[in-house]
Amino acid sequence: MFWVLFLLLAWVVAGVACARLCLAAVRAAAVGGRATTADPEHDLTLYEAAFLSGGPARVADVTLVAMARQRRLLLAHTGWATVVDPRGRDEMERSVIGAIGPEGQSRIAPVRAAAAAADPVRGLADRLVSAGLAVPEGSGASVAAGVRRVRAASLAVLVLGATALLLPGPTGMPRGLIALWFALPLTLTVSCLAIARAEIHPYSRWASPAGQRLLGSLAGRVRGAGDERTFLASVAVRGIRAIGEPGLRAAFTHRDQPWRD
Repeated sequence: MFWVLFLLLAWVVAGVACARLCLAAVRAAAVGGRATTADPEHDLTLYEAAFLSGGPARVADVTLVAMARQRRLLLAHTGWATVVDPRGRDEMERSVIGAIGPEGQSRIAPVRAAAAAADPVRGLADRLVSAGLAVPEGSGASVAAGVRRVRAASLAVLVLGATALLLPGPTGMPRGLIALWFALPLTLTVSCLAIARAEIHPYSRWASPAGQRLLGSLAGRVRGAGDERTFLASVAVRGIRAIGEPGLRAAFTHRDQPWRD
């Protein structure tokens, strides 16, 4: 009867994962509910779009790329940033210049990390959360993370079921019936994933449902345009993979840098 222990473990794994996903969905809905009065035609700033798409790191990326495109910052393909114009035009740019340091030159990886953790980015995050467009930081129960846990639970149930069926010796129950018992927690996890995909897809670590709707409208306007703001908006939404310039992209993907987009 060892298979019963495996079955109990499968139910625990499936039940906990599905419960955490449900709680994450409820929290996300509560955050989105605070934005019901938001203007659907509101134009996201580049920094707002960057944060909702990729969090603090994406905001740092957009700031660096914007300054580099304006020739106020030199991003070398070797992974170094050099200040050309030390006068930042906004608080994000000033935080980047401050992260580079008084010598005016630094590796890009620590600059990105410092800028992403700076007060301007935290203030931006607080404003987006207050507006119901972003998910509160540190909740640890985002929908995306919940979906990953349920997927892992589905795999765990399959492994536990296969192990139970392969146990040597008599089990006292037909193997077909044992498989049917394990099909129940598997059905729970698969159903939970199906409902999550139908109701709350796409899954986002940073944007609430209201924030995702604004991002969707921004992405629709980005397609087909070719001006500077559109380029930066593409970087904000898609990250450094949207950079088409080989030299600028190499600055972010240099092999000596531990941080990848």
